[in-house]
Amino acid sequence: MSQNRIEWIDLVRAIAILTVLYIHATDGIYIISSDAIMNYTLFSRIFQFASLFIGRIGVPFFLMITGYLLLDRTYDDEKVRKFWTKNCKGLIIVTVIWSAIYAVSILYVSLFSTNVNTIEAGNLFFSHMWYMPMIIGMYLSLPFVASALSHYKPKTIEQATIVFSLLAFLLPFISLLFDMEGIKNISIQFCLGFSGGIYGIYIILGWLVKKGQFKKYSSNKFRLLAIASFLICVLFQYYAYIRGYPFFLWYEFPFILTGSLALFELCSRRKKVRGFKGVQFLSKYSFAVFLIHNLFRIPLLPLVIFLPFTEPVKAIILWVLLIIFSYAAAAIIYRIPQYGKFILYMR
Repeated sequence: MSQNRIEWIDLVRAIAILTVLYIHATDGIYIISSDAIMNYTLFSRIFQFASLFIGRIGVPFFLMITGYLLLDRTYDDEKVRKFWTKNCKGLIIVTVIWSAIYAVSILYVSLFSTNVNTIEAGNLFFSHMWYMPMIIGMYLSLPFVASALSHYKPKTIEQATIVFSLLAFLLPFISLLFDMEGIKNISIQFCLGFSGGIYGIYIILGWLVKKGQFKKYSSNKFRLLAIASFLICVLFQYYAYIRGYPFFLWYEFPFILTGSLALFELCSRRKKVRGFKGVQFLSKYSFAVFLIHNLFRIPLLPLVIFLPFTEPVKAIILWVLLIIFSYAAAAIIYRIPQYGKFILYMR
């Protein structure tokens, strides 16, 4: 192992990308199947709800890794410019490149596969690209946030993060509960200013983990928090379903916050990671796979959807295929002389 590697960070990064692939595989199967299947079995429905929680862990993990690694630094004018040049410039170029690749892919699908709904295909192709402008915006602000954090004790930042989390996660949840119960137009107005919203909070939480702010709590408490968060997410989705309420689990749901934080903190307490070489491989190509994997969903979905299995089995099959094809493609592109690393934003 390289002396510069943090084993548990590579583990979290590997888990993050696998959960992203997992949710995109599951979503793909259930979105297409919903056109033909009006009523899933109870097991299939619970599987879908559980999968949504699992899949929503990936982005918080990536963001908390960002906070853990990049906020505990000092930045002056020169370092800020270097940081922007090294990170933001490359991300912007890569975003443009892959947006063009996906646009051409949609054009190809529309020309040669007339039976494919190009709007749905476009949604599948670009379903992950919302992350790119968000993380670019976060990177632009990171040096200033890091400089601000250095002037305060972690305890002070922890208290501020709790307040911001209540505003960003709890108040919308309360409004959601009112809406589900038929009490409409109950909206609580607030402004998070320069906080970065819910994504900024995830990044700050990574920094707080780095500072050891949660070490005072036992691992068993975090395990219980993770399990409770998972169960609440599944049960809440089921409750919304039986009520006929169109609820969509996203990153502002408070129990995605608590569940991802609990799991991230538990991972940070691991000293060694079994099978680290394999984990390191998954971690190394994680962002490249994130960029690539949706290219394979469109061609693989029609093949998997007609297999004689239940939706959960199809979702797992598609997930495994996405892993294999995406990592193979990333490894091949990476080896293109001079351009491979650049196209995949690998440094």
